[in-house]
Amino acid sequence: MALFQPDWVSKWAVYKPDAVAVKDQASGRSLTYAELDRQGSALAAWLQASKGLQKGDRIAILSEFNLTYILLFVAAQKTGIILVPLNYRLTSSELDFLLQDADPAFVLFEEKYTALIQEAQSLAKIAHQAPLESLLYMAASHLPGPLAQQAVTLTEDDPVFILYTSGTTGFPKGALYTHGMLFWNSINTSMSLLLNTESRTINCMPPFHTGGWNVLLTPLLHHGGYICLVKKFEAGLILELMKSEKPSLLMAVPTMLKMIAEEATFAQADLSSLHYLIVGGEPMPIPLIETWHQKGIAIRQGYGMTEVGPNLTSLHQDDAIRKKGSIGFPNFYLETRIVKEDGEIAAPGESGELWLKGPVVMPAYWRNETATRSAFSGEWFRSGDQVVMDEEGYYYVVDRIKNMFVSGAENVYPAEIERILRIHPAVKEAVVIGIPDPKWGEVGHAFIVAQDQQPDPRQILAHCARQLAKYKVPKSMSFLPELPRNDTGKIDRKRLRWPVDG
Repeated sequence: MALFQPDWVSKWAVYKPDAVAVKDQASGRSLTYAELDRQGSALAAWLQASKGLQKGDRIAILSEFNLTYILLFVAAQKTGIILVPLNYRLTSSELDFLLQDADPAFVLFEEKYTALIQEAQSLAKIAHQAPLESLLYMAASHLPGPLAQQAVTLTEDDPVFILYTSGTTGFPKGALYTHGMLFWNSINTSMSLLLNTESRTINCMPPFHTGGWNVLLTPLLHHGGYICLVKKFEAGLILELMKSEKPSLLMAVPTMLKMIAEEATFAQADLSSLHYLIVGGEPMPIPLIETWHQKGIAIRQGYGMTEVGPNLTSLHQDDAIRKKGSIGFPNFYLETRIVKEDGEIAAPGESGELWLKGPVVMPAYWRNETATRSAFSGEWFRSGDQVVMDEEGYYYVVDRIKNMFVSGAENVYPAEIERILRIHPAVKEAVVIGIPDPKWGEVGHAFIVAQDQQPDPRQILAHCARQLAKYKVPKSMSFLPELPRNDTGKIDRKRLRWPVDG
């Protein structure tokens, strides 16, 4: 493998040192590219000298986006340290599993999440832990003097993130996201979108999603653009920032865009700086597309995954209505196949599983050979999504093989919820499906077979709430005498219908 140079910020510190790279909306503070490089280098040197961290060591972070988080990313590009973003919407028991699996050398957390993280039993086994707010102070005060960062050789295959995604087994899997994936995803993004040194965005996606890092944030850092960080999505705030920050690009999911469009000031808002919106997660309804079109804002829809890309396909804005529901064409530097159940390549109009190959595909799941073998067929990554290509070459997702549903901006995997339901003493069997919801798009509905007498649904929901993030807890449930099964004895999810009869 040839020598690879992933340290983008050090180059922009030379080319445009005084240009603002990133701004924290909550605090109003910002960093230029020169400041980002200087402080990132100092942090990298301190992590190496004072904490003894080396290439391949993990830092787990429980925090919303802020400037220190970005500086940790810069330090990771300089040192080969791997960042493990933790989901602050999880319960302590869920975080405990992630800490055990990632085995980090250092855990950082925002002070407001102190109680949440300290209830995770694995935290006591981790030598280095600290509030994120104190990190830069510690780095500055404990250095005996200016320290030189230790030189590190990185290749395209070295990981920069472990991004956790739930799956069909009911346990999260850590996707290894490499420096090479970071680079090629940025190139793909710039070739499919209008993205350059003048590009500006507001990032309102969380750091524990690949979308929060890799749809626009890291491509803009690669191209010398500007990012305004928002800690969490609030429709009114984002609309105000769209007027004041003048983004040229904005990524959101349809639920977010619906909330923004429902704001009282939306009709009068000046959004002329936007070239278009980047939409992912689920298809955008035609009426909502038309609402934004009336504001002169084009819609670019696409498809991505934590394990691949994530910027994999793009539907041109001119086709947003003509090709309703399409995810568009595959991006550059990406090979695709649509493979039928019999292993043959699907013809146009025939559905099959989407397979992907290229430099944007993860090398493996972290310490999970079984899941890795299951996900790959040779060099091809099996997406688990059923797609079809029409006669013009446009791709459509027609089914989620993995039974996933999307609640707001969150992917929800029923197997994870079902595992928790089945450990309740009153539950014999359980199946969860996604059902329509006017606010979140989809929410979970649980079909339950009770052990003996029908239990109180409130007790079961409380049981779920103690062990699952709020967005995973079913919003409703039905009790059945038995679950439908197919000829092989497996549960037949297709026969579970909503609304429930009777």
